[in-house]
Amino acid sequence: MADNDWKKRLGVVYSTNPDFNFTQEEEEQEETLPPSSQKLIVSIDRRNRGGKQVTLISGFRGKEEDLSDLGRTLKVKCGVGGSAKDGEITIQGDFRDKAVQILCSMGYKAKRGN
Repeated sequence: MADNDWKKRLGVVYSTNPDFNFTQEEEEQEETLPPSSQKLIVSIDRRNRGGKQVTLISGFRGKEEDLSDLGRTLKVKCGVGGSAKDGEITIQGDFRDKAVQILCSMGYKAKRGN
């Protein structure tokens, strides 16, 4: 039943060929660069958040699993919540200085944005 998941086939044209087997193209994820070659920018964002401030870490190049691990580490060390998706890590509150310090101690090239 797992290979008959209809949600993955949305937008596919129906085929009358009885031998047709649907194959989904897998997205290639780029390999995660070592921390010394990552250039991360730590900035603050206030837009579309109801007046709340969030620390935004952008510039990460690599797999989503590694991004979520780094985001989890930063959230634990700062003691706040946040998220990690689409190549950006969001941490609730203004933790720019602390995030830069943590990232530099982990071997990343991080610099403070605005």
